[in-house]
Amino acid sequence: MGGLTGREATRRALLGLLLLAAPFPAQSQSAVLSVTAEGRGARVSVRLPAGARWRLSALDRPPRLVLDLGAAVLDAPRAMPGEGLVRQLRLLRGPSRLVLDLAGPVAAPRSAMAGGVLSLDLSPGTEEGFRRLAALSRPLAEGGPAPAERPLVVLDPGHGGRDPGAVGVLGTEEKRIALAVAADLRRRLERDGRVRVAVTRSRDQFVPIADRVAFARDRQAALFVSLHADSAPGARGASVYTLSETASDDLSEDLARRENAADAAGGLPLPTEDPEVARILISLVQRETQAGSIRFARQLVPALERASPGLTQPHRQAAFAVLKAPDVPSVLVELGFLSDPGDERALRDPRHRAALAEAIAGAIGAWATARR
Repeated sequence: MGGLTGREATRRALLGLLLLAAPFPAQSQSAVLSVTAEGRGARVSVRLPAGARWRLSALDRPPRLVLDLGAAVLDAPRAMPGEGLVRQLRLLRGPSRLVLDLAGPVAAPRSAMAGGVLSLDLSPGTEEGFRRLAALSRPLAEGGPAPAERPLVVLDPGHGGRDPGAVGVLGTEEKRIALAVAADLRRRLERDGRVRVAVTRSRDQFVPIADRVAFARDRQAALFVSLHADSAPGARGASVYTLSETASDDLSEDLARRENAADAAGGLPLPTEDPEVARILISLVQRETQAGSIRFARQLVPALERASPGLTQPHRQAAFAVLKAPDVPSVLVELGFLSDPGDERALRDPRHRAALAEAIAGAIGAWATARR
């Protein structure tokens, strides 16, 4: 028997790594089956667990394709040799992501599902065409459970329009920081695919607090995340707030009073309530909703602390009006404090904002997986 060609040896090595006859425990794993040359193109085949959701996107400089598999677990080596147009494959975990490093630009891939195996067919393309693929705001292809089966997360960038929110010494406006992080966070969550995403504002516009709450309730959101970068003397770092009748400390009470006045800053009167009515309204918040808010806050806090440490008590409570949806678990995230020079400099840095968005996205992904 003659020796194997380099192409055949690569193909057999890939297949041998994967123990194709072994069952996939609890429908929780997937495996790269093969990468083969197909004329001038290539085919990548990936076995997916039942119910897995996947998204394919393109990134430029260098050209690569990214297959996001959310909660699915890729049972494959971290790096594998490629074939033809695919120079190599790299596996990133948490959530699972298969990166196809390309030998050159490709045209829009064709995808097909059959027997639990996703096939991606690649053909040569132009540099200009691939740049257009990478610039798309939507996936090149996607599949899995119908979108309505995934929980809806509403992102709420604070302030906006004629209400700038807090303003730092360098002129940094809270409304712009919140909107930038929300846009990044939305992209990450949509790419991950475990949740659906809606935002209360996607541009510089004023939205009353009541409308933000109604937006989430009308859409039957499973989680509401309000993003801010406030001002508070002596405070720095990221923190998370949940609703409570009684503020956990003076800082939280002051922040709630400031945020609840946002409608007045936008030119709308804020209805006044006597203390007894306020207590009754807050008591109407369902216990399970409050518990859900606290559970998510406890998931989020450790991730944010790694990205932006600061407050000694990063999970706090106060009567934020924007958190008063009685049937939607809600948290308010202070991304940092523009009153602190170090926080302001950090929040002006896209890399720091990306780290915050990644931390929040990871916590939301873990929350979505735990709901299943």
